[in-house]
Amino acid sequence: MTSDPYAPEHGDPSYHVLEYRLRLRYKVPNNRLDGEAVIVAEAVEPITSFHLDLAGLVASRVRVGDDKRTRFQHGPHRLTVRPSAGLAAGQRFEVTVRYSGSPAPRSSRWGRVGWEELDDGVLVASQPVGAPTWFPCNDMVSDKAKYRIELTTEDAYTVVAPGRLAERTAAAGRTTWTYVEDIPTATYLVAVHIGRYRSEPVPLGTVPGAVHYPAALRTPVTATVADLPRMLALFERCFGPYPLGRYDMVVTPDVLEIPLEAQGMAVFGSNHTDGRWDSQRLVAHELAHQWFGNSVGLATWRDIWLNEGFACYAEWLWSEESGGPTAHQQAKKHWALLNGLAQDLVLGDPGPDRIFDDRVYKRGALTLHALRRVVGDEVFFAILREWTAAKQRSTGTTADFIALAEERAGWRLGGLFVEWLAEPQLPKLPHRRKDA
Repeated sequence: MTSDPYAPEHGDPSYHVLEYRLRLRYKVPNNRLDGEAVIVAEAVEPITSFHLDLAGLVASRVRVGDDKRTRFQHGPHRLTVRPSAGLAAGQRFEVTVRYSGSPAPRSSRWGRVGWEELDDGVLVASQPVGAPTWFPCNDMVSDKAKYRIELTTEDAYTVVAPGRLAERTAAAGRTTWTYVEDIPTATYLVAVHIGRYRSEPVPLGTVPGAVHYPAALRTPVTATVADLPRMLALFERCFGPYPLGRYDMVVTPDVLEIPLEAQGMAVFGSNHTDGRWDSQRLVAHELAHQWFGNSVGLATWRDIWLNEGFACYAEWLWSEESGGPTAHQQAKKHWALLNGLAQDLVLGDPGPDRIFDDRVYKRGALTLHALRRVVGDEVFFAILREWTAAKQRSTGTTADFIALAEERAGWRLGGLFVEWLAEPQLPKLPHRRKDA
């Protein structure tokens, strides 16, 4: 691994994390977090010291294995750890960190991200570098690991985290929720949601599903999740089998600017349950991320169009499936909108300040539609299904996707991808193949 050029001050490529075991105690009324993290890792190269990202919280003890002579230094955003003996390349090791404090979002070039207090509860919005606001980690988008999260808080609150709920125990007015995620997960996709929620199952065929929401929002939430089974069925036809263990939808009582995906889940604000198209498309968008972004992850943030362009295109597919404008009509509409904006964004390398620019989302979707027009529906959807199968639970790059598309199509597509990914000027949508 190498440091991500879009976030070079985050993460440490000298090791790879295999598993995080988090034991957390959290008090909602005063936003107090006490934690112990056991990090199981493997050295990629010989190591004499290494870094863990941890922001806004205070580490009180750090040990590498049983090494009582482990030294550590805590800077503003990261821990530097020095074991008394070096670690050899390929050597597995465990790091135990005890820490505490009042978690809060951190400031970044992308705004404030991470652990966020609600009016009565918590959500975690870690994309792209917010994970260190609540646990020490190797915060690199390419470094996926397993998780065990054990969180204890007041009985009145429901806790939702990635993976399966392995255990829930109550004692002395507090409940401990234990979640296990065995599917490798990037740090930015590990979320915790705490609230006074009612939890109800959502039938999603073979996929376990649930929605967690304030009781007062029962009617709009019920209407909002009604289309989830149809969405999932459509996406399984288009993208392949649902790739994760389950899907949870969390609806907060608070108004949120945007919803956000996490591993096997998504969180929405109460304002996203109004039944309008903008809310429906966001439900589809976050569900699609379970294939694109969560199962198939990014090797580097510069390729974020592989997440957002695909999820945006899923919105257009759902529009057509649900009786709205077709995907091609959506494409023409958004092409016209983008054509009226500045032509200064290179989709394949937008720069760190623009990874969440709406043009990345829409031009990414248009790139996929252009590919579909050129290769035809049968080949196009075969490419998407093969992509999600080949890169399942791993990471992919733009070069990987182009290579797969060319292999499946049977001819070189370099000119198409150069126009859409490497040139700032918006290309015209190609004509549809006559045999498509």
